[in-house]
Amino acid sequence: MKEALEALLHNPGVWRGRSGRAVPAQPSGFAWLDASLPGGGWPLGALSEIVLDHYGLGELRLLLPALRQRVQEGGEQGWLVWIAPPFTPYAPALADAEIDLSRILVVHATSASDGLWAAEQALRSGQCAAVLLWADRVPVPSQRRLQLAAESSTCMAVLFRPARALGEHSVAALRLHLSASGKGLRIHILKNRGGQPMVLDKPDFLLP
Repeated sequence: MKEALEALLHNPGVWRGRSGRAVPAQPSGFAWLDASLPGGGWPLGALSEIVLDHYGLGELRLLLPALRQRVQEGGEQGWLVWIAPPFTPYAPALADAEIDLSRILVVHATSASDGLWAAEQALRSGQCAAVLLWADRVPVPSQRRLQLAAESSTCMAVLFRPARALGEHSVAALRLHLSASGKGLRIHILKNRGGQPMVLDKPDFLLP
């Protein structure tokens, strides 16, 4: 019986909370956020979900330091893939953030299923430093496929969804809800593998 339990506990598919395997992470560039995440940053090889009251709330500014580092360290595998973004990425702002524009690939999906398919392929390609996907409806089976694709990589995988998704189940390893807090940003950590839910109010993180 003891041997069977030990075999189960050492199975890579089993999560043991804080005592389990360390989750690889990319530092966010914000010490106050990293301190609230068990891995010390955005999970790698796992799906993160960011739910927003509305797009353009400052979510990309929250990601830019980590994305810059991922692209710089990725070399030939340092592609940054944007799938179905609601706005055209603003090249001057990305250049100011020292992100190599030649390593950015934007995919304009013609349907939700095309976007999900493109995200899976990008995650499994072994060529991407980060994959960003914007989607309204993502059924649980599709979420699981994204999570499995993320686990097959060392990517930073981020799914952006509107606030109406809050009432839906999520398989993401990390799930955040971003909303305005005065002129600043409120980050509600809803789900945090190995950590606790919490709310971070950042009045100094000024909104666009």
